[in-house]
Amino acid sequence: MPLVTTKDMFKKAYEGGYAIGAFNVNNMEIIQGITEAGKELNSPLILQVSSGARKYANHTYLIKLVEAALLETDLPIALHLDHGDTFELCKSCIDGGFSSVMIDGSHHSYDDNIKLTRQVVEYAHANGVVVEAELGRLAGIEDAVDVSAEDASYTDPAQVQDFVERTGCDSLAIAIGTSHGAYKFKPGQNPQLRFDILEQIETRLPGFPIVLHGASSVIPEYVKMINDNGGAMPDAIGIPEAMLRKAASMAVCKINIDSDIRLAMTGVIRKYFNENPSHFDPRQYLGPARTAVKSMVAHKITEVLGSNGKA
Repeated sequence: MPLVTTKDMFKKAYEGGYAIGAFNVNNMEIIQGITEAGKELNSPLILQVSSGARKYANHTYLIKLVEAALLETDLPIALHLDHGDTFELCKSCIDGGFSSVMIDGSHHSYDDNIKLTRQVVEYAHANGVVVEAELGRLAGIEDAVDVSAEDASYTDPAQVQDFVERTGCDSLAIAIGTSHGAYKFKPGQNPQLRFDILEQIETRLPGFPIVLHGASSVIPEYVKMINDNGGAMPDAIGIPEAMLRKAASMAVCKINIDSDIRLAMTGVIRKYFNENPSHFDPRQYLGPARTAVKSMVAHKITEVLGSNGKA
């Protein structure tokens, strides 16, 4: 099966009350872990690549790894650019075979965000590619995204219809309380998603797919595994998975997951070296890391997204 866009995926997800996982990929083991879980659970997948991952792994290598995953799984898979911040970057990914791109103009003024997004949409649609845009700003740090709490802002529901109509985007990332990175909230804080904002947006854009970024849950067992094996991560909590599942039952059709994958890989690798300090064969620690990714993704598909059996 060739790469697909997210259009049909999102239509089915919206109508079915579930979401598709958008999992960030950086290397072969991550792609294998994600797609093996997807195949076993018969789930559609979005593999997404940040600009940092593209620089690290090389565009061509990533494309070929995803092509191999398509051959191995025969699943509907979209290849998506995460947080493209310029027209040139989005164009390069569109020309290079991606089936979906995100243009993040949220750091611009409202009118400049519309102008930039519209430019990407026109080029993408002419080439059969779909576009995710962003309105509102999430706090946090992840790859090239670095937004302070002071600069973060919730999405204004009064703007969404105008924004979508003027840009022609195919999905919209909103800010309702999630945040990028692993250091979301301190223990004792009470993270909440603004479901009132989501409900208002759903009313103004009936049937339109909404996206949540910064939706890792910072699963404590992996933070503990890292710290028990030489790490020094501060205690942190993420978005409760029950809240994400509720969002997936509403207008949210795509939920981004990156930090939880990184934590699972890093925890397992640190534990391996702590127990086997003289080993040096990469297969001996990357194999368990791949299994940890697979387990993490399977958990997200079944317990958070509800996309199992939907391929």
